[in-house]
Amino acid sequence: MRRRPAAFIGLAVALFLAVTTVTLFGSLFAAEAAAPAPTHGSVAGPGLMVIAGAFGEIAVLVAFFVVVNALGFALRQQHHELALLRTIAATPRQIRRLVRCQVVAVTVLTAVPGWVVGVIAARRFLAGLRRLGLTAPDVRVPVAPLPMLVALVATLAVGLAASAVAARRISRVTPAVALTASSTEHGRTGAPRLLAGAGVLVGGVLLLRLAATRPAQEADKAGQAALLGSLVLLVAVALAGPFMARVLAAVAGAPVRALAPGAGWLADAGLRGYARRLSSAVVPVALLVGLSGTMLIMTSTAGHAASPTAAGVTSATDVWLRQAELVLLACFAAVSTLNTLVAVTAERRREFALLRLVGATRPQLMRVLTTEAVLTTAVGVLLGAAVAGAASAAFSTAVTGSRMPSVPVGACGFVVAGAALLTVPAVLATGLRAIHGPAAELVGGGRD
Repeated sequence: MRRRPAAFIGLAVALFLAVTTVTLFGSLFAAEAAAPAPTHGSVAGPGLMVIAGAFGEIAVLVAFFVVVNALGFALRQQHHELALLRTIAATPRQIRRLVRCQVVAVTVLTAVPGWVVGVIAARRFLAGLRRLGLTAPDVRVPVAPLPMLVALVATLAVGLAASAVAARRISRVTPAVALTASSTEHGRTGAPRLLAGAGVLVGGVLLLRLAATRPAQEADKAGQAALLGSLVLLVAVALAGPFMARVLAAVAGAPVRALAPGAGWLADAGLRGYARRLSSAVVPVALLVGLSGTMLIMTSTAGHAASPTAAGVTSATDVWLRQAELVLLACFAAVSTLNTLVAVTAERRREFALLRLVGATRPQLMRVLTTEAVLTTAVGVLLGAAVAGAASAAFSTAVTGSRMPSVPVGACGFVVAGAALLTVPAVLATGLRAIHGPAAELVGGGRD
């Protein structure tokens, strides 16, 4: 953990967000359960538990998605060290135990801050609902241990399950193979991973079909199914990420190679040659664009729907709830994007040093990094836009009868611009720091 602080800081932030989110919505459930009996049913609307359930369902899943992505990347960065441990007689069981202990340690360290922020966020959220008249004035968020315990157990369960899958690859092979694999990258995505991605993709398509077949009077349920379907599709993108990222990078890189033969060719070759690294950077961008785009397009489509029931989901109350959900989801995706991009770029210090030893200058390396950042953004935006388009088309079919949703071009443009502003400066700022220092010393010191 001391050797790879950047990766574990990213994992700590992801675990903190997960604990905070589960504590937030668990505290809202506890507030409803602890409310005096006369307050139940005393206000108009669906009720606090229904709102917290519908709102928190997607948010909690996204938080866990971010945890799995951050944990997988943190362990990939440790591949070389874990392989070295295998060569000095560490057993597969010891490797798996080490990984589990790391996950438990980081989770415990982030639990208390996550609890505190989660309770504060629950009180803020409840105050907003109270202003909208969706909950009784005497409902309060209790400082109850149960939501905190559930948050810790759920986050630990997800982290340990993800670590078991991530550690399986290095713990099952021989020490020599593990050490060799740690310094190279497989050229192809494994068949089990592609099959899992295909299975998840089918699940996402079924959810979108469910959303599309909802009657217009159930626009809220159609929206929830479409949003959940978009998240499932993003999981499929993550599983098939290396393959899809390599294909899209080849397509997007063709004009770049023509316009910038030097930097463009090197950037394109680097992205396609390290598809897993590209996938790690692309998936958070796709998450940001996919979820934000889906929320924005669905809200705009409901506002333009002819059905009074569908149009009703754009009331002031619903708009506030959707905006709060959009902000929360965008924050998760933005944190995941920054964490991953900074860690991915920082671990390439030895690669940059080698290029400098063979004659590359710092300005040339920065041009290569700029090109890579632009291509990464383009691939992530394309994948996210595809997911958002499929999910919003299903929702539009349910509420308007047409597969063509109403697209708020300006708002979606801001999402794309936000993704670019997160990606390009993060890569360049980290890269600028990574290319400094004596090249010979960096090469000799490995990846430190």
